[in-house]
Amino acid sequence: MSIGVVVADDQAIVRAGFRLLIDSEPDMTVLGEAADGAEAVAAARRMTPDVVLMDIRMPVMDGVAATRLIAAGETPSRVLILTTFDLDEYVFAALHAGASGFMLKDRPPEELLSAIRVIAAGEALLAPNVTRRLIEHFIRQPEPLRTPPGGLEELTVREREVLALIAAGLSNTEIAGKLVISVPTAKTHVSRILAKLAARDRAQLVVIAYQSGLVKA
Repeated sequence: MSIGVVVADDQAIVRAGFRLLIDSEPDMTVLGEAADGAEAVAAARRMTPDVVLMDIRMPVMDGVAATRLIAAGETPSRVLILTTFDLDEYVFAALHAGASGFMLKDRPPEELLSAIRVIAAGEALLAPNVTRRLIEHFIRQPEPLRTPPGGLEELTVREREVLALIAAGLSNTEIAGKLVISVPTAKTHVSRILAKLAARDRAQLVVIAYQSGLVKA
């Protein structure tokens, strides 16, 4: 089954480059393009792609605002933020808006294609450097936002351990090794945590873990 993608960027030459790259893959198809955030929202609602590649700085509506609207839709597509600006404010704003991943445009093409597949499969793309900046951000906060989401009290001791490791940026394989459990068991724990906290993905779990005070930076 082909992964449907919408490319949102205000530069036509950039969109053309992404289209050429993505359409060259047998398991991916570019369903449409958008030159600004408003067009991206309209395209996502009309075409229901699996993934929207979203630039941050665009006219009419920026990528963060567009991501927030797409994530709140009835059949939300998953959003991968692509930007040349490696700045904390964009990372935090995009993740809070509902993005499932964050990548810089200067990464190799194969990394972008891998990111699209990861996000389309329901995972989050939270690179170690992004996780590190998230942790540093919460360390700088005087107090966590102690408004635990519903379901936090339902987590078992083991699930809290897994959540702490997710917040540290560990993958399912790394969590399995750390807790001496199988990878499928680690995946099951992660799935249950996502369900109990009504979280979209691992990116949101990291934010929840620190903002609720459940995990200390």
